[in-house]
Amino acid sequence: MADRFHLLIEWAAFVIELLAVAVIVSGIVLLAFRRGTVRYLFEISTPGAFESYRLQLGKALLLGLELLVAADVIRTVTLAPTFSNVAALGLLVLIRTFLSWAMIVEIEGHWPWQAPTRDGIE
Repeated sequence: MADRFHLLIEWAAFVIELLAVAVIVSGIVLLAFRRGTVRYLFEISTPGAFESYRLQLGKALLLGLELLVAADVIRTVTLAPTFSNVAALGLLVLIRTFLSWAMIVEIEGHWPWQAPTRDGIE
């Protein structure tokens, strides 16, 4: 019974990881087709074009990162909660959290705890 449970949890984590990759790839593909990556290169001088493109791409990357963290937590906590595995998970979560925060600051132009201003300048 325990083997089945471990197998189920392993598959659940694997499916979440696949979902994360699918979110990132589909976000990039949809952005390329909807916004037209080549067309965007010719409109780069249009005000706000770069920011809009980056915002849409950043959202897909952030969601993918969050799903990868969820898969790692599920796998580590339920399957192998040894001290070294939990420490490795902590390091992964720390790195991915830093990446997420850096992307949020880059996309929104302010720290998550700061209220945005109307013109985007603090």
